[in-house]
Amino acid sequence: MKQLTDFSSLTGRLTQSGTKKKIALACPHDEHTLQVIAKALEAGFAHFILTTCRQIDGELAALANHYNDSVEIIECSSPEEAAREAVKAAKSGEADILMKGSLNTDVLLHAALDKQAGILQKGRVMTHIAVAQIPSSGKLLMFSDAAVIPHPTLEQFDAIVGYCAEACRSIGIDKPHIALTHFSEKTNAKFEHTIHYQEIMRRADDGAYGNAVVGGPMDVKTACDSESGAIKGISSPVVGNADVLVFPNIESGNTFYKTITLFANATMAGWLAGTEVPVVVSSRADSVDSKFYSLVLASLLSSNSSFIS
Repeated sequence: MKQLTDFSSLTGRLTQSGTKKKIALACPHDEHTLQVIAKALEAGFAHFILTTCRQIDGELAALANHYNDSVEIIECSSPEEAAREAVKAAKSGEADILMKGSLNTDVLLHAALDKQAGILQKGRVMTHIAVAQIPSSGKLLMFSDAAVIPHPTLEQFDAIVGYCAEACRSIGIDKPHIALTHFSEKTNAKFEHTIHYQEIMRRADDGAYGNAVVGGPMDVKTACDSESGAIKGISSPVVGNADVLVFPNIESGNTFYKTITLFANATMAGWLAGTEVPVVVSSRADSVDSKFYSLVLASLLSSNSSFIS
């Protein structure tokens, strides 16, 4: 499979595949979400199950009328009910993807994480994965976790690396290079995550993540810039070739996310992994492109059954 280097290529692969994904979308009541729905319907890869808690009129009514074979609407009395109905569609297999509209993220997650009716099975790890298209880079860069896990444990790191490796393969990176990041290349017991990194690399050597190369600890510049690695004398094949950055905590992941968005003009996409279906929980303030590309990624990932196993 050819590696895809930008979001337009991802969208092209999805539309050319002829697949059509069912998306359960809770509260499609803001302008950005309506634009995403329209773009996905026009591209032809989506069938929407829209759970609404407002009157069906205006642009939403027009979309439903124009794409009547690809839009189902479930009327609900509140955002909470809309969230439950969307999760129900994902849980039952009626929907391949769960997506947030204008409701608060915690409302959707409350329904998604319900122990009886939710879509996170016992023993699974839920994490946030993002993909960035940075103008100065020639490829997409994946990283985790910027939104969910404060300080990953060893087993959470294990799940994160596994999810990222599978997600890479879904976008054409057959042998992902995964960097376990730290502010230096030294293992230090004062920083427990660096000890966890050693075990993750051992598991990688044993084939736990399939055909993947895992290296660390190393800083972000070393992971993405081969000259930095050469100066430091680091010989890992990940140096300068990272497809994935795994951050040690939510503060560093979130700071990286916000920094490259603001100062590097990165286009971002992201989803929640580890659930029974991919979950798109873009911020209400995110751009239309960010939300649309998040849906494109989720659609590609939902075709990969091992992504959530």
